[in-house]
Amino acid sequence: MNTITIPLEVPSDILVALNETEDSLKNEFQTNTAILLYQRGKLTLGKAIQLSGVGRYEFEKKLAASKVSVSNLTIDQFFDDVEKLNDK
Repeated sequence: MNTITIPLEVPSDILVALNETEDSLKNEFQTNTAILLYQRGKLTLGKAIQLSGVGRYEFEKKLAASKVSVSNLTIDQFFDDVEKLNDK
């Protein structure tokens, strides 16, 4: 898998204020960006997990902690699926 690096400038005093290392802040930015893009429907769950850099279970735990649903089904889609299952 090819990757790209997107530089992000963060004042060093922000790291001190957050009591974070550069790596931990990078990981948090990456995971939160994946969550945001998934929530907005820009990425599928699989691609968001890939971007986050964590495993599926860990990503789903982070989604739950952020109060973001793992499923993007609307109520109408859910009931359509129920109807299809009842027709069988």
